[in-house]
Amino acid sequence: MIAAADLIALSPLLALAGSAVLGLLAIACYRHHGLIFGLAAAGILAALGSIPFAAELAPRTVTPLLRVDGYALAFMGLAGLAGLCVAVLCRDYFAGRAEQPEEVYLLLLTALLGAFVLAASRHFAGFFLGLETLSVSLFALIAYPCRDERPLEAGMKYLVLSGTASGLLAFGMAWVYADTGSLEFAAFAQTADGGLLSLTGLLLIVAALGFKLSLFPFHLWTADVYQGAPVPVTALLATVAKGAVLVLLLRYTLAGGLAQTPALEQALGLMAGLSMLAGNLLALRQDNLKRLLAYSSIAHMGYLAVVLVAGGRIGADFAAEALLFYLAAYFITSLAAFGVVAVLSPQDREAERLEEYTGLFHTRPWPASVLAVALLSLAGIPLTAGFVGKFYIFASGGRGALWALLGTLVVGSGLGLYYYLRVIVQMARAPDPADGAVPKAPLPWAGGMVLGFLTLLLLGLGVYPGGLIELLAAAGGSR
Repeated sequence: MIAAADLIALSPLLALAGSAVLGLLAIACYRHHGLIFGLAAAGILAALGSIPFAAELAPRTVTPLLRVDGYALAFMGLAGLAGLCVAVLCRDYFAGRAEQPEEVYLLLLTALLGAFVLAASRHFAGFFLGLETLSVSLFALIAYPCRDERPLEAGMKYLVLSGTASGLLAFGMAWVYADTGSLEFAAFAQTADGGLLSLTGLLLIVAALGFKLSLFPFHLWTADVYQGAPVPVTALLATVAKGAVLVLLLRYTLAGGLAQTPALEQALGLMAGLSMLAGNLLALRQDNLKRLLAYSSIAHMGYLAVVLVAGGRIGADFAAEALLFYLAAYFITSLAAFGVVAVLSPQDREAERLEEYTGLFHTRPWPASVLAVALLSLAGIPLTAGFVGKFYIFASGGRGALWALLGTLVVGSGLGLYYYLRVIVQMARAPDPADGAVPKAPLPWAGGMVLGFLTLLLLGLGVYPGGLIELLAAAGGSR
C-alpha cells in the first residue's frame, strides 16, 4: 500500500500527470491556446516546486519499479526547466502554424512524465514504461503539423525505427530475465555472470538505447528527424529525450552492470569513439543549421558516453556529478541554439539554411549573439558552461584511464570547433540580399526572454559553476 510519504516522493510525476488530465478536460470544455499553455506551464512549475519536498524524503524506493533519490530529482529539475522553455517556444511557434495547437502541451507534459519515470527507474519494467511514454508522445509531437509533408515524414521515420528499437529492447529484457530471473538493475548486476544469455540480452538493450541516443551506428535517423520536426520539438528531442536515457544508463552502470560485463563496456566504448568521429565529420559540410546541430548531437552523445564507460571506475558520486553537469550545459546550449532558429522562423518556413544567417550580426544582433554564445559553448570555449562540462568529461576519462577515448575526444573537439566557427563567421559577414536573409521582424517577447535567460545561464555557469556543482554533488551523494 502506498503511504503518504510515497505520494510526496512521487509528487513531481503526479503534478505532470494531473496537469495533463486537467488540460484534456479543459480542451473538451473550452479550447483556447493561451489557457492550455497556462495550464501546462502551471503544471510544470508545480512539478518543479514539489521537488524540494520530495528531496526531503530522498532516497526513497516507491514500489519495486521506482527509486526517488537526489540523482533522479536533479534530472527532474533539469528536465522540468527544459520543458518549460520548450513550452514557451511552442506558444509562439505553433500560434500561426497549427489550426489547433492546444494538444501540443498535453503531449509535452506526457513526454516529461515519461522522462521523469525513466530517471527514477530501478527496474526494467519501469524503464520500459517510461521510455514508451516518452517515445509515443514524441511520435505525435514530431508529426503535429500534419498538413506539412516534412513533419509527417520525420514522424513516420521515428515511429518505424523507434518501434524496431523497442522490439530489440523487449527481446533483450526477455534474455536478461531468462538468465537471472530478475528485472531489477541491482539484482541483475549482482547475478549476471557474463554468460551468453545475459550478454546477448544486454547487447540488444544497448543497441536499442543506442538508437534513442543517436550513437553510431544507430544514428542514421537523426538528421532527417531533426530537420523535419518543428523546431521546439527538435529541442525537446535533443535534450530531455536523450538526457533521460543517459541518466537511466548511468543508474544501471553505477549498479555494477558494466563491471560485470567487460564485453559490453568495450562495445559502449567503441560506440562512443565512433560517434565522436562520425558526428563531427558529418557536420563539417552541412549547409542546414538543424542538420548541423543534429550531427553535432551525435558527437556530444559520444562525449557523454565516456562517463558511462568510466562510471564503474571513477566512483558513483563523481560519475553522477559529471554526467549531470554536462547534461545541464548541453541542455542550456541546445535550447538556446534551437530557440534562436524558432524565434527567427517566419510562419511559412523555418530559418534553417546557413545562407539565411549571413550578416545576422548586422541585421539581428541579439539573436545572433545568443546563437554565437551557444555555438561557442558547444565547442567548449572557456567562460561558457560547455567548457566546464567538457572538463568534467576529460576528468572522467582520465580517472578511468580511457586514453584512446580521450584522444578521440580531442580530435572530435577540433573538428567541431571548425564548423561552429563557420556558422559564426557566416553571421559576421556583410549581409547580401541575394542570400535570402531571415526577414527582419520583431522577436516574440516570451521567446526573447527565454533566450536571455539561457544566455545568462550559459555565461554564468562558465564563470561561476560552483553553485551548480555543489547541488549536483549533493544529489549524487543521496542516491
